[in-house]
Amino acid sequence: MEHKWYVVRAVSGQEKKVKAYLENEISRCKMEEAIPQILIPSEKVYEMRNGKKRIRERNFFPGYMMVSADLSSGETTHLINSIPGVIGFLSATGSTTSKEPIPLRQAEVNRILGRVDETDEDDVQLDSPFIVGETVKVMDGPFSGFTGTVEEVFEDRKKLNVAVKIFGRNTPVELNYIQVEKED
Repeated sequence: MEHKWYVVRAVSGQEKKVKAYLENEISRCKMEEAIPQILIPSEKVYEMRNGKKRIRERNFFPGYMMVSADLSSGETTHLINSIPGVIGFLSATGSTTSKEPIPLRQAEVNRILGRVDETDEDDVQLDSPFIVGETVKVMDGPFSGFTGTVEEVFEDRKKLNVAVKIFGRNTPVELNYIQVEKED
């Protein structure tokens, strides 16, 4: 059996449901050898909501899943295509009407899998970087409760220079991303 990685299009936002359904069908039909792995490429990101740090998973490619499978028998292809929420395999032309699913090149697989592994090892990344001129509310530290304007963004250090109005004067303060939240 030769397993290759294929891209399967699914209804966007339903990737987890489709994956669970597909895994149930694989075990029901005893096809674990033909389809050993299903992956939804995602990363963990954190965001500030109402002063609380929340962690959520964000898909790299919404509406797409990766399936490691041996498609030499038509049964495997039929099983994957028959799952509710599956639109079809991605082909070389980008359409799903192609008769023959095209496997990903190993370099592409390594790049995607490497990116997934990287986010598991790294600290969680912050969603939504800030923009110069944007108004933010300080949620943590000695200036908690103050609002200010972003003057500089240091993406590499995950810090901001914020001009906070204290006693009627703008005072520059350096803060971490997690210490502030966007004003609505």
